[in-house]
Amino acid sequence: MLPDHYLVPDWPAPVGVKAAVTTRVGGQSEGGYRRFNLASHVGDAPEAVLANRQQLCVELGLVREPQWLEQVHGVKVIEARDDNRVRTADGVFTTAQGMPCAVLTADCLPILLCDHSGTQVAAVHAGWRSLARGIVPRALARFSASPGQLMAWLGPAISVDHFEVGVDVIEAFFESATSVAHSDAIAAAIRPGARPMHFYADLYQLARAALAECGVSAVYGGGECTYGDTERFYSYRRDGAASGRMASLIWLT
Repeated sequence: MLPDHYLVPDWPAPVGVKAAVTTRVGGQSEGGYRRFNLASHVGDAPEAVLANRQQLCVELGLVREPQWLEQVHGVKVIEARDDNRVRTADGVFTTAQGMPCAVLTADCLPILLCDHSGTQVAAVHAGWRSLARGIVPRALARFSASPGQLMAWLGPAISVDHFEVGVDVIEAFFESATSVAHSDAIAAAIRPGARPMHFYADLYQLARAALAECGVSAVYGGGECTYGDTERFYSYRRDGAASGRMASLIWLT
């Protein structure tokens, strides 16, 4: 049984697939990073981040250190390796038991993926740039199983009510559309903003549109808002640079 300060995905994943999402509750970080920041690149005290990561491994019962990523809002998806090296990518997958895949977020959307047979898992950092550039099909292509044999869970992200964007973001998504149906689904995820030439974008719906276009119909989660829930979640848009990061992890046992 995990401590209450973790979120456990509510999805019908195979028994051997384990997943969890941290919140800002617990941990030893202080100030704007209070308290369970897992990111080493945001200005938090290194000793606090190290203690938090050690706590994470103990509480989740991890036998290996997660594959941490240097995330750059791109579309690279790499295979996790058990060598404690940080790799530059925005997605990570594995078929190895006990090798945790992890992404860090504070408004961007974490997507956890697994196949129905429980032989492969992946974690994806899906901010708007990565989504528009095609990280979803890149991640799905890493699976041996077909998209119809995969399932996805959408973790905590900024909700449409708080995610106002400019025309450039909207254009990027429409340029990424690969069919009329995909374009229609993108349009349904966007609504007029409070200012001229601004819009509200629904990251959850945009991710569902990308998954559906690729053939993934089993999609779960998508009910949290990082911006609105100040007690549980970090939010870069709400708190600025001095914001910690949550970790979304998935692994095979």
